[in-house]
Amino acid sequence: MESGRATLLKEQQLKDQFDNLEKHTQSGIEFVERYSKFVKERSDIEISYAKQIRNLSKKYQPKKNSREEEENKYTSCRAFLSTLNELNDYAGQHEVIAENLTSQIITELSRYLTELKAERKSHFHDGRKAQQQIESLWKQLESSKRRFERDCKEADRAQQYFERMDADINVTKADVEKARQQAQMRHQIAADSKTEYSNYLTKFNQEQNEHYYTLIPNIFQKLQEMEERRIERVGVSMKTYAEVDREVLPIVGKCLDGMTKAAESIEPKTDSKQVVESYKSGFEPPGDVEFEDYGPGQTMKRTVSETSLSNSRGEAKERPGGGKSKGKLWPFIKNKNKSPKQNKEPLSNRFNEFMASKPKMTCLRSLRRGGSGPEDFSHLPPEQRRKKLQAKIDDINKDIQKEMDQKDALTKMKGVYEKNPQMGDPASVDPRLVEMAMNIEKLQSEVQKFEGWLAEVEGRLPSRSDPPRRQSGLYESQNSNSTMVDNNCAQDRESSPDGSYTEEQSSETQVKVAIANTPEFDDEFDDGDEETLPTIGTCKAVYSFEGHNEGTISVTEGELLFVIEQDKGDGWTRVRRNVEEEGYVPTSYVEVFLETNTKGAMTYI
Repeated sequence: MESGRATLLKEQQLKDQFDNLEKHTQSGIEFVERYSKFVKERSDIEISYAKQIRNLSKKYQPKKNSREEEENKYTSCRAFLSTLNELNDYAGQHEVIAENLTSQIITELSRYLTELKAERKSHFHDGRKAQQQIESLWKQLESSKRRFERDCKEADRAQQYFERMDADINVTKADVEKARQQAQMRHQIAADSKTEYSNYLTKFNQEQNEHYYTLIPNIFQKLQEMEERRIERVGVSMKTYAEVDREVLPIVGKCLDGMTKAAESIEPKTDSKQVVESYKSGFEPPGDVEFEDYGPGQTMKRTVSETSLSNSRGEAKERPGGGKSKGKLWPFIKNKNKSPKQNKEPLSNRFNEFMASKPKMTCLRSLRRGGSGPEDFSHLPPEQRRKKLQAKIDDINKDIQKEMDQKDALTKMKGVYEKNPQMGDPASVDPRLVEMAMNIEKLQSEVQKFEGWLAEVEGRLPSRSDPPRRQSGLYESQNSNSTMVDNNCAQDRESSPDGSYTEEQSSETQVKVAIANTPEFDDEFDDGDEETLPTIGTCKAVYSFEGHNEGTISVTEGELLFVIEQDKGDGWTRVRRNVEEEGYVPTSYVEVFLETNTKGAMTYI
């Protein structure tokens, strides 16, 4: 009985330990979930912070076609723009932190939690199953024990009854025999119960020994290992949490170094020179004030000299019908009521004419795309106007060169189609060639027009020590007509009632001059093809090509060749094998490597 109580007590203690372990492992899982939630909130903070930083950088980026974009020529503005760009990259590193936290910690912990819950459930299921089995064997043992005890008591009572019957002389022999058989049967039942009880006891002891020394320790060991792996995984996650930040520190440092470098690149003297260059008017200073002698019958003028830096108020009062004029210092004076009959020095007259003129826009074509002034920039001071006109001429020259390159490429393509009709219809290229010719003619007339205005401005500017800038690098043969264009522009401007220039008055004359004196560009390019072209790079044949047609060259896969002319949009690249062998190959058949000093260098397949 004492052993039975000890067994029951041990079972109860074991059950309590399972309850404690179940609570502890559940709290461990909750801790992992809590840590995963913490990392997720940190990731959300990083994403939100990066978004706010990007919005801040975007907010202060210079807007297109605005004053802020024009101010980027100053080193301080460029430094601020570099700082904004570095700040944008800095925000990107916080996004990297959020992505790495999500992929390396949150996702991994989520998967691990699923596995951990399943493993924990399995171990506790095995423990409960072992407890139920040992409890079942214990119940069977107790049942067999009680049955054995009952059968023994029945056998003792049957034996006592037989002995009383046998001692009683009044009982018949048959009754005695019957009692004896009943006693023997009871003894046999008790013996069988004893054997059954003994078997159950042996089995229970074996199962109990295996339960306490094998099954339960193994389950506890698995739970311990599971708990150690959980703690280790939490430690690895915490280490990864720190490493994620550490990985982006070098790039963050580079961003900060970029901001520092941008700040150090600010040059106050350069910015001040830019301001001077931007607002330099180009006006010639006025002449000296003449001496006026006093004599009988003469009245001394109360106004300052017309060549002085100020504009007299008294002069405006003496003018018949003249309006009031504010006394502003030159060159900020802007008098709209100048009398055409005043006698002034030539430069002063031009200055007052420029300051008094109000640009007249006779049609919408006089405004450029997105511009807010006359096409000839007559609203600007001479020096600024000259810069604008020169920049405009350079832009148009680039457009002309681009159109010419495309025209040359289409002409070559047409030649290839004419020699190989199966590759395409030559007539399909003609509309595009006609369109390009018209575009080139239109751009040439634009160049002539702007060059005329530029010549007019340079004629009015005072002489400079540096030589005059080249106006056009594409039309040297048209220099003889510049005087004619200048005169036309000047006459057109003088014919305008308010001194402004209208596009309709000058474009027709300049277009006629341009058409009459423009050389044939096709002949110029044809002559250039006869010369030996320099090498601009190398190429490697990716596929073999059989050049059966005239002007092409055969290449084999892997062969190295020299590039002497890039693909100009027609799908063909001109290559050279040696001094005597050169020709065109399909651009898609070769991998081109242009030299670094070649304009527009790039590598393509």
